[in-house]
Amino acid sequence: MLALLLQTLAITAPVFSMLFLGVLLRRVGWIDPTFISTASALVFNATMPVMLFLGIYHSDLHSSARPAVLVYFCLATLAGFLCAWGWALWRVPRGERGVYVQGAFRGNNGIVGLALATSLYGAHGLALGSVLAALVILCYNTLATVVLAVYSPVLKSDPLSIARQVLVNPLIIGVLLALPFAWWGIPLPDWLLTSGEYFARMTLPLALICIGGTLSLAALRDSGALALSASLMKMVWLPLLCTLGAWLWGFRGAELGVLFLYFASPTAAASYVMARAAQGNEVLAAAIVVITTLVAALSTNIGLFILQWGGWI
Repeated sequence: MLALLLQTLAITAPVFSMLFLGVLLRRVGWIDPTFISTASALVFNATMPVMLFLGIYHSDLHSSARPAVLVYFCLATLAGFLCAWGWALWRVPRGERGVYVQGAFRGNNGIVGLALATSLYGAHGLALGSVLAALVILCYNTLATVVLAVYSPVLKSDPLSIARQVLVNPLIIGVLLALPFAWWGIPLPDWLLTSGEYFARMTLPLALICIGGTLSLAALRDSGALALSASLMKMVWLPLLCTLGAWLWGFRGAELGVLFLYFASPTAAASYVMARAAQGNEVLAAAIVVITTLVAALSTNIGLFILQWGGWI
C-alpha cells in the first residue's frame, strides 16, 4: 500500500509542485501580472498548439483515438454541463449562474490533465491526451461561451458568433492541422520536428507556473458558499459519476486513467478571463479556480490510488 501511494505521489507531485512554485514566485515578486499575461498568451497562441500538434503527429490515431473513448468523453462532458446548469437553475441566483456553471464543469485538461496523463503514461498518455484535447477545447469553449452568453449583458450567444470564436481558437487550429499528418503518415523534416519539440517543452512548466501565479487567497476568502458548491461539484461529484460511468462502460488501463484525470482536473484558469470578459462575478470565478486547484492536489492522488489499488488502470 505504501509503495502504491508513493507511486501515485510520484505521478502528481511534479505537476502540482509547478503550480505551487508559481504561487511562491508571485509571492516573492519574481513574476508579476504582466509576465503572467505575456507568458499565458505565448502558451495559448504558440507553444501549446505546437505541443498538441506534435503529440498527435507522433501518435497512432488508429489505436490511440478509439471512437468509444471520444464518444463517451463528449457524452459525459455534456451530461456534467447539464447537471451543473440544472443545479444552478434551482439553487443559484440568476446573475451568478453563468460563472457558477462554467466553474463547475470546465476542467483545466489542456494543461493539468494533459500533464498528469503524460506523467502517468508517457508518450501514450500524451498521444491519447492530445486527441482528447481536441474535444476538450471544442466542448468546453463552446459550452462555456453559451452559458456565459445567456447570463451576460455583453456576449452574443447566437450560433454564428459561437462558431467564429471556436474556429479561431489556436488550440483547435493546432489539433486540426495535425490530424491529416498523423492519419496519413505525412513526414516532416527532422530539423523542424526537433525545433518544434524544443519549443513545445516550454508549455507545461510555463503554463503551470502561470496558473499558480494567478491563484489568490483573497478571492478564496471573499467567495462564500457558491464557490464551495461549484468546487465540490467539479472535484467530487462529477469526477465520481463520470469515472464510474467510464468503468461501467468497460474502459480499463490507460483509457480509464486518462478519462479520470481529465474529469478530475481543477477548474481552468481561463474561466476567470472569460468571466471578466462576460462582466460576470470574477471574484467567484477566481475563488473556484483556487479551491479546485488546492483540492486537486489531494483528490487526484486519492482517485489514482483507488484505481491502481483496484487494478483498473
